[in-house]
Amino acid sequence: LWCFSQVKGAVDDDVAEADIISTVEFNHSGELLATGDKGGRVVIFQQEQENKIQSHSRGEYNVYSTFQSHEPEFDYLKSLEIEEKINKIRWLPQKNAAQFLLSTNDKTIKLWKISERDKRPEGYNLKEEDGRYRDPTTVTTLRVPVFRPMDLMVEASPRRIFANAHTYHINSISINSDYETYLSADDLRINLWHLEITDRSFNIVDIKPANMEELTEVITAAEFHPNSCNTFVYSSSKGTIRLCDMRASALCDRHSKLFEEPEDPSNRSFFSEIISSISDVKFSHSGRYMMTRDYLSVKIWDLNMENRPVETYQVHEYLRSKLCSLYENDCIFDKFECCWNGSDSVVMTGSYNNFFRMFDRNTKRDITLEASRENNKPRTVLKPRKVCASGKRKKDEISVDTHKRVSLGSVVKGVHVANKCFNNSWL
Repeated sequence: LWCFSQVKGAVDDDVAEADIISTVEFNHSGELLATGDKGGRVVIFQQEQENKIQSHSRGEYNVYSTFQSHEPEFDYLKSLEIEEKINKIRWLPQKNAAQFLLSTNDKTIKLWKISERDKRPEGYNLKEEDGRYRDPTTVTTLRVPVFRPMDLMVEASPRRIFANAHTYHINSISINSDYETYLSADDLRINLWHLEITDRSFNIVDIKPANMEELTEVITAAEFHPNSCNTFVYSSSKGTIRLCDMRASALCDRHSKLFEEPEDPSNRSFFSEIISSISDVKFSHSGRYMMTRDYLSVKIWDLNMENRPVETYQVHEYLRSKLCSLYENDCIFDKFECCWNGSDSVVMTGSYNNFFRMFDRNTKRDITLEASRENNKPRTVLKPRKVCASGKRKKDEISVDTHKRVSLGSVVKGVHVANKCFNNSWL
């Protein structure tokens, strides 16, 4: 069973544009949850300490730290305003008492250090407790400074700023398994960075044609392999996924593998290319498989088989008959993300109407749940939902025509939170 755990933020419709969440990301232990919003802020939530020991009773998340990650800027050369909205957040594995994360808007990536301070030094020889310096001639004895307990203070400080490397909007950042480098991708290029070097990056993929009128596809997502530091993949708006090996060439314009499913000629339509565009790609934790999300489906690919996916799960197939209407109101261009559970046995993604869907790869069961604002009491059991595609609608079913357009942040990212917070029999 899936139960509601908690809600963070306002549940009413009267929300300022800057407060709308644009991305969320758990750290590797699940203890910290970082959210980014359209106002350029990052809010970090921490799981309550007393419940960490009880694996079956996960504690609530409370505000741990809040800081302004990005500010609005203006590109005077191109006369373009650069929004402060946070596009992606990625945590680095913890190696000491501090935590580190990368956050990015459309143009600039920043490395942040999140550290705690619960002691302060006292007993300086040349400085008063209020910070004023003493006259050295008045010092007649020497004291050994000591640390005194103080209220816990969480500090967020920018350690690196990686800027001026992307002409187009950044859509992906991914940390390498060597934990020293990471990649950033925009519509036409992928850059490789070292975490210690901010003034230069290496362009490893460039699909920009000499004549922009010949442009036929753009990069939609990119990710490093979880185990092989030389391997990464990127997806395109044409529905293809390219796997590249950085050992083969410094510029990975020639892919090692191309994953593409042949199109069924009988299903060919005006909307085929639009709905085949991949909005997200994720490697499994084992590194053997990767998952892609297009408009209507989730596909699982074996890295050893390029010609077709090994599994295909229909997310909202009932919308296929509504593609014309979805095209007219631009909903057909909406982007959805997806994620694996810890054992790679269940995949999860979002849909419309605050629905999120899960597919069990072993039992082939699937379930649809609703992240409803109405059922927001703790431990409320979520009831499976069904959509009536045609014919007479049953009592508990929802008609396709009543589907509302909702943002990705309120659907898929809420699912990511549920994956960590809720008790359930699926994961």
